[in-house]
Amino acid sequence: MAVPKRKTSRSNTRSRRANWKASAVTTTTCPQCRAETLPHTACPSCGTYKGRHYAAAERTEHQG
Repeated sequence: MAVPKRKTSRSNTRSRRANWKASAVTTTTCPQCRAETLPHTACPSCGTYKGRHYAAAERTEHQG
């Protein structure tokens, strides 16, 4: 197995890790109530997704 011959400098380590950025969460608007929701999930405020109503989606969001 290959082993490094020298210690990696702090600047090289930090410049390599500079690309480890977190991306912002994308949100969409619910067509029923215009609330911000995650894409491809039921709306937490009204519980609809693609024209169908899911009562379980409302309960799980408001309990927490």
